[in-house]
Amino acid sequence: MSDDFAEDLDDGLDVEIAEDYSRQPFLNPDAPKTTAFLKLQKKIRRQVGEAIKDFNMIEDGDKIMVCVSGGKDSYTMLDILLMLQAIAPIRFDIVAVNLDQKQPDFPEHVLPEYLSRRNIPYYILEKDTYSIVKELTPEGKTFCAVCSRLRRGSLYGFAQEIGATKVALGHHRDDIMATFFLNLFHGGTLKAMPPKLKSDDGRNIVIRPLAYVAEKDIIKYASQSQFPIIPCNLCGTQENLQRAVVNNMLRDWDAEHPKRLASIFTALQSVHPSQLADRELFDFESLKADVKEDTCSVDDRRLDVVNLTLA
Repeated sequence: MSDDFAEDLDDGLDVEIAEDYSRQPFLNPDAPKTTAFLKLQKKIRRQVGEAIKDFNMIEDGDKIMVCVSGGKDSYTMLDILLMLQAIAPIRFDIVAVNLDQKQPDFPEHVLPEYLSRRNIPYYILEKDTYSIVKELTPEGKTFCAVCSRLRRGSLYGFAQEIGATKVALGHHRDDIMATFFLNLFHGGTLKAMPPKLKSDDGRNIVIRPLAYVAEKDIIKYASQSQFPIIPCNLCGTQENLQRAVVNNMLRDWDAEHPKRLASIFTALQSVHPSQLADRELFDFESLKADVKEDTCSVDDRRLDVVNLTLA
């Protein structure tokens, strides 16, 4: 993939939009046509293009299974990927997949109506993971661990059934940083969410195209795009989640120190094992001082020092 991948995508898309915005089938008809919105859209599009290029997320002939929950992040990811698909220098297919976990009061009609209206190929995978999560989660504990494990297993297995070569998840830059701090504070590890990974069973490649995108930009984009947001009633009803605490910390930092989050994310891309203390990543035991051959005798070196002092 060329180094100018993101720029090429933007240039090509700008030309097509300029010709006639209303005739582009990959564009959301509910989105505003204002200059401010198009500027935000271009910013996110460029960041997604850069992430795709940097991590070789999408290759020619790929079938991308885009996991759509009905939240702001997955809607935004799907919207941007559809734009890039239309003018990318490579060919790839997109299919949207929603996992209906049978949560109470889940509006089952919303996603099918939205995806059908935009002519997006999709599947609705129905599995009652909600009951299992409720049964397996001890009283007073959060649902997140069990829920995410069951959800991943269902989606990864379905990706194999439909022949998807990549599974796209909607985690953004702030999610990656929040995971880093959760592992730092509560897990005792320096670990976050990688923009691209191979699943534990080795059968799926998972990509996070929004890895470079800030959550605050996604919030603005989703709101102005008028996506039919479906709230998560499973984890959303739980208070004092550690992830929520960390997210609030990040938002406070961003408000008080606008450049801090960008600096933290840059740090995640610039790791120096020799400056940490992990003996698995760096061979500290074998460290030895560099010994240089010196033809001068000890007495000669002493004489040089004396002469320098006198001078």
